Amino acid sequence: MAILIIGLVLFLGVHSLPFLAPTWRETLQVRIGEVPYKGLASVLNLTGFLLILWGYGLARQEPFTVYAPPVWTAHLALLILVPVFPLLFAAFLPGRIQTWAKHPMLLAVILWALAHLIANGNLADVVLFGSFLAWSLADRISFMWRTAPPVQGAPPGKWNDWIALGLGLLLYGAFMGGTHLWLIGVSPLGMR
Repeated sequence: MAILIIGLVLFLGVHSLPFLAPTWRETLQVRIGEVPYKGLASVLNLTGFLLILWGYGLARQEPFTVYAPPVWTAHLALLILVPVFPLLFAAFLPGRIQTWAKHPMLLAVILWALAHLIANGNLADVVLFGSFLAWSLADRISFMWRTAPPVQGAPPGKWNDWIALGLGLLLYGAFMGGTHLWLIGVSPLGMR
């Protein structure tokens, strides 16, 4: 569990700098330069991400049940997950979905984490998905007093929403059809 927690602290810590310590981040960029700062942040993010994957895998080998969700919560989670991939694509494809969601990537992370918390009750799940839910909610709330940085993406276009929706639902179908089982080792549909 320690490896998972260290990974979460690194990964979410770097992603929290814009709203927890914006002046520290800017000072460091000025002090060492923008490119070295981005390189350092990338290395810390990648290290944190790899530690999360490794730590979560290790923690799942010795499961500790915090709560036992009823079977129906797995079905609810599948429904909550439907908009996640379209929202992720909408973050980079300016259109009505992006305007409506304001911060579609954060909304996608909130829904992803919430769905997994509803359907999974082991300690590793609670730590992983609970951490991402808390971080994404804090980041989303922080936009009440700070301006969102521009996201590099496609130019605005009338087809962007349809592209985000189509690609997102296609990726959702792929995850339900076997990609989740292949990547994570667990089928969201309960099949082996």
